[in-house]
Order: sequence, then C-alpha cells, then structure tokens
Amino acid sequence: MTLREILSTTLLFVLYLALQLLLARNLVLFDYAFCFVYIACVLLLPNETSLTWLLVIAFATGIIVDTFYNTLGMHAAATVLMAYCRPLIVRAQIDVPGVESRIEFSLKELGPGAFFRYVFVLTLIHHTALFFIEASSLALLAPTLIRVIASTLFTSVSIVLIQFFTRN
Repeated sequence: MTLREILSTTLLFVLYLALQLLLARNLVLFDYAFCFVYIACVLLLPNETSLTWLLVIAFATGIIVDTFYNTLGMHAAATVLMAYCRPLIVRAQIDVPGVESRIEFSLKELGPGAFFRYVFVLTLIHHTALFFIEASSLALLAPTLIRVIASTLFTSVSIVLIQFFTRN
C-alpha cells in the first residue's frame, strides 16, 4: 500500500467510526432494525490486508464501539468473527480474474450487485453473532432472528447508500 492509500484508509476508518458514534447510534427502526455502519471500516479495507492486521483492526474497531455503547466486548467479538470470515467470503463471491490480490471493495469497483452481496453476507455474519451474544439464550429465538434480518438489511442498505453518495 502506498502512503496515500494508508492515509485514505485511516481517514475512512475515523469517519465511519464517528458516523456510528455520533449519528447511527440513534438510528433504530421499530425497535428491531439497528444500524451499525462502523463495520464498513473492516469491509472496505483493501484485499491485500493480511489476516492478522484485519483481525487487529476489527478488534480495535469493536472495542472502540464497545466502549461507547457499554457492551463489554460484544461488538469486538462479532467484528472479529466477521473479519475472520471475510477472506473466505471474498474467495467465494467475487469473481475478478487476474486481480484477486488488488481488489478495492467499493460500489464503483465491484458493481452494485456484487458489492451488495459482499456487504450483505458479512453483515449477516456480524449481526447474527452480535444479536445471539446479546440474547445469550435460544429462548428469544424469534425476536432475535427478526432483529438479525431487519438490522442486516438496514445496515447493508445504509453502507451501500453511503458508498453511492461518496466519490471514490
């Protein structure tokens, strides 16, 4: 990565975290759909980022959000799980022949369909882990599944819309 890409990624990281902590924290639809746009910090990292750095960045992001949400590591655990699954999902979903190590995860680069699928699957992994850790019981299975699906759709659409309205 060049210095410009590192600075751009760092700025993106700070902006998504600020957006989450200042604005998206209060976005809740019908007490079921929560918006967690901070996961875009991990989703939009370059593909050449090693798994070790990916996990460290995911943990740091989750801990920062946990600190402000007072959730004792739930966001960190879910974000690390999502980051761990990311290389597998990338290999399974994204078909860009010849440029596998240099993929830029953006709406412009991947196209709307592939980008939404990528964001949706990883968001589903994150939200499933997060809400089942929060529920800590299978007794609340139906409400938890509704929260997972509604929040996954809300977060995925939010990330795609943010990508749509930002210039790359």
